[in-house]
This record gives sequence, structure tokens and C-alpha cells, in this order.
Amino acid sequence: MIGSAELQTLRAATPGLSDAVHLNHAGASLMPQAAHTAISDHLRLEARCGAMDAEAAVAPRLQALRDGAARLLNARPDEIALAGSGSAAFGAAFAALPPLRPGDRILVGRQEWGGNLATYERAAQRAGARVEAIPCRDDGSVDAQALTALIDERVKLVSLTWLPANGGLINDAAAIGRITRAAGVPYFIDAGQALGQLPIDVEALQCDILKSACRKHLRGPRGTALLYVRRGLLERLDPPWVDVLSAPWSPDGSPLRDDARRFETSEQPVALWLGLERSIELALAIGVERIAARIQSLASQLREALRRVPGVQLCDLGSGTQSGLVSFTVDGIDAMQVKASLAEQGIRVGANGVRYTPLDVRARGLDSIVRVSLSTLNDQQDIEQLLAATARLTSHV
Repeated sequence: MIGSAELQTLRAATPGLSDAVHLNHAGASLMPQAAHTAISDHLRLEARCGAMDAEAAVAPRLQALRDGAARLLNARPDEIALAGSGSAAFGAAFAALPPLRPGDRILVGRQEWGGNLATYERAAQRAGARVEAIPCRDDGSVDAQALTALIDERVKLVSLTWLPANGGLINDAAAIGRITRAAGVPYFIDAGQALGQLPIDVEALQCDILKSACRKHLRGPRGTALLYVRRGLLERLDPPWVDVLSAPWSPDGSPLRDDARRFETSEQPVALWLGLERSIELALAIGVERIAARIQSLASQLREALRRVPGVQLCDLGSGTQSGLVSFTVDGIDAMQVKASLAEQGIRVGANGVRYTPLDVRARGLDSIVRVSLSTLNDQQDIEQLLAATARLTSHV
């Protein structure tokens, strides 16, 4: 576990903790000072010598970023692409698949993130294909056994949001991977809430694509994301647009790169990449296993305490180990109002509505939830302040 001295060192090196209790790490966490410094130092270098020469000067650090990202995912560096957002990474990979045809099927978990779902549904509508939800088990998690019965020759993609945005569920992503790999069906994982919070091993998950923004639990800058593309799928992916990096022009045609960087362009936000390199370096130094253990311990304490607050209803799914995303409602108070009221007391939390996980929220009859998302940076005092502030809200209803 992370001891008190180490925790205080981490907190002291995080500028954003100085003026509020930050409990919205699933929305955007707080960058370490080292990431801020790396970004500002490179911007000053660009101001002195121009962006191109500045990029050339830091080439070893950019390679270190790719190597670190590969270590974080247990992937090869040539299976990693850098992107400006999780949505951009996801969209590029999905658009590179063979076009859907009438009658084709895409299978998704009930907790599929709304942006992914909207993309799938638009593509399906154009092609005359269908998007179908995989049934859930009693605890709300995706039922891998039920998936087996759904797969046939019309299924062109299985997609899973591993840790849903609306609560503590951790889907069994590896169980889904065993089924899709055996069936030869491409398997996409949205790891937006997993990256930096849970250990990730793409070999064990047996996924073909994994994507995540880096601003959440990994504590990278906004505007950065990672895309993993399994080399075995790469030759089947034809990006709809390329540039001089992803497919350098040649008189014999413009062959695509033979690595995941066929999804990158030559225009890169190098300062942000250097900030991300520092965030990844820190996560690897701490150890993601230790990070996960601390977050899960804090989340378990918080769930138990919230159950004792009158007027609070926990909304988390899953049995056994749950993530650091704790969701609840407060009787008689809209989730956005709860968020605003807590912000007035110096406590930052999130609030999610139907658009984030539409299939799951509607299936459970919810309109919106308050979401507290914990980090290894949080401590017992943060939890106590949240509980006291929430109790004050419920006492006035």
C-alpha cells in the first residue's frame, strides 16, 4: 500500500490540490507538477527555435513516451498510437474497419459509453446493420456466456466499456476477449476509466483495439490519448485519411505504415506529449497495482459510509471488486444541483446524465447520478469532508 509519507509527497507535487477537495478524477484528474514543467519548458523551447527543431531536440523523450505507454499496457511500442482524444482514437480505428453491410451486427455492453454508441448507431443506420446490447448478469455486468450464444457470421465487432462512466462496475473484459478471439471477431475496449486506475495487460485481455484519454486517472494533459492496435489486426485496418507520416507518398502508391502510427498525423502537440511522458513515468514508478489497491480501499470505505447517510441511494453495479467511481443519488435533489452545492463548499465531484451511458441508465430508470471518483491522491480527510457536506445537503431536504 501507499504509506502516509509517500502520499504527502504525491500531494505536495500536485498544484491543483491547494484550493479544493478534488473528487472528479474520472472526469479529469490533476496533473503532477513534473508534467506542468515539461509542458512549459518545451513551449519555451519552441519559442526559441521553432516547433520543428524543438521536436527534433526531444526525440529521445518522445520515444521514451511510446516505450512507457507500451509498458503500461503490456504491448509493443509499434502497437501504440498517440491521439488527441479517446474519441478521435476510437473513431479512427472504427472507420478503418471494413464497411458494414446490410444485416451486419455490432454487439455492445449495456454500459457502452454514449459517444461510442452514437458512432456505432450512425454507421449501422447508414448500412442497414444493427447495434445490439449483450445481456447482463444479475449484478449488472456484461454476461460473457450470453455473448457466446449471440455470435454468428453477421457479427463484425464486439465492443466493451470496461469500467462504465456511471459507477463502480468492472466488467470482465478478459472473459469477453477469450470468446471474441476464439470466434475471430474484432474486439474493442474503451478503457477510459481503467487507464491509470487498474493494471492493463492487452495480451491477457485479448483485445484488438484499446483506447483511452489520458486526462483521467493517468493524470496526463487534456488533449492526449493512447490507442493500442494489435498487430494481428493491423493489416485489416485501412484508415480513411492519411498524411506524410502515416502513408508517405511514393510514385508506386502510398503504402501505409506497418505499425500503429498509421493512425497518427505529422502534426503533433509535442509539449503535451512530454507532459504525458512524465505522467506515465510517475504511474509506472508508483506501480499501477499499488494505485489500484489504494483506490479500491478508499472507494470501499466511502460506499460503506454513504450507505449510512439518510437520503442517499448508492447506484453502483457489480459484485466483488469495484472501481474508484462511486455513484449515488440524493433524495429530492437533482444530481447537477448536488454537484453545484458541493462545489460551493470546495468539493469537486461529477454528475452524469443519460447521454454518458444511455442504455444502462434508461434500463435502470435513472435520470442522472452524482459521481465521486477517487484517486491515489485522496485521503481520509477528503472523504470525511465529502460525507459531512453531503449530510448537510440531505438534512435540508
